[in-house]
Amino acid sequence: MSSHSLLLLPGDGIGPEVMSQVRRVIDWMGANRGVSFDVSEDLVGGAAYDAHGTPLHDDTLEKAQNADAVLLGAVGGPKYDGLDFSVKPERGLLRLRKEMDLYANLRPARCFDALAEFSSLKPDVVGGLDIMIVRELTSGVYFGEPRGIVKEGNERVGINTQRYTESEISRVARSAFELARRRGNRVCSMEKANVMESGVLWRDVVTETHQAEYPDVELSHMYADAGAMQLTRWPKQFDVIVTDNLFGDLLSDIAAMLTGSLGMLPSASLGAPMAGGKPKALYEPVHGSAPDIAGQGKANPCACILSFAMALRYSFDLGDEAGRVEGAVEKVLADGARTADLMQKDGGSPVSTAGMGDAVIAALDAGL
Repeated sequence: MSSHSLLLLPGDGIGPEVMSQVRRVIDWMGANRGVSFDVSEDLVGGAAYDAHGTPLHDDTLEKAQNADAVLLGAVGGPKYDGLDFSVKPERGLLRLRKEMDLYANLRPARCFDALAEFSSLKPDVVGGLDIMIVRELTSGVYFGEPRGIVKEGNERVGINTQRYTESEISRVARSAFELARRRGNRVCSMEKANVMESGVLWRDVVTETHQAEYPDVELSHMYADAGAMQLTRWPKQFDVIVTDNLFGDLLSDIAAMLTGSLGMLPSASLGAPMAGGKPKALYEPVHGSAPDIAGQGKANPCACILSFAMALRYSFDLGDEAGRVEGAVEKVLADGARTADLMQKDGGSPVSTAGMGDAVIAALDAGL
């Protein structure tokens, strides 16, 4: 029986509730698939601040650095709105990303057939959609210097600097090409090379990386504004999209809403390979901590469960097991199970968080 180290950081709000359902899937894997996990759990965000006065304790960071993968629930809540910016719950997540150097953010946009009606686009446009956006996460305009608000004459000026090095571009491009080899073998790189020098460099370096290391992968280029338009016109033309921090922020949210179910979407943030060859990785659902429903058993655990499926695939090379989890979620939805966030106004009674977990486990059992 193989074993992998996994650090769970449930966090705040609905985080502990959805993570408890992931625990059930982890236990199922050990009992039925011979895949065991050395699971540890710790605090992050507001929960860590309550216990330690910091949103991420140094000991927790060390555990995260040494784990094969980290799975996070959610952070934040109105309870912590009055805290100094330096100790707000979100700073714990940002520190994890920074200290682990998680530079490639993977945001899949998959539209389950049973949920196609939730999209604002026509079902034939989004039905069967399965694309991956790879967003550079640690550089670009969000981090470039100089930045700030300065006074020039009689008015204020806001300054942010878009800055990328060749190495920052090439490493995220490699992540995209590697992912494409596991999928449809196509990458579309998006930037604004028509008006931005950083975009010219981005296109050049992605092209050079492709020619030198990944000639077997089909590569195309598109301006980011045209990419946004094409995502809403015919998103299924894409397989993997790679783009910078700012455009990735925008494009991934557009793609997320194409599915009509933001609460269903997982994500991954990958870094440099560790000693064993696998990248450092943090997996988390796209949804927030939803403090308004925390503790009420209303939260949808599917995004967190699907985040675990991403960990199975990208950190542990357990593609078959990942497919089983994803297939179980798809079956549950096809069979009509819905948490409150997925209910139509004239629908029936929603299942609880635990009820959705029950359904996923039953679907996994049925697939044996």
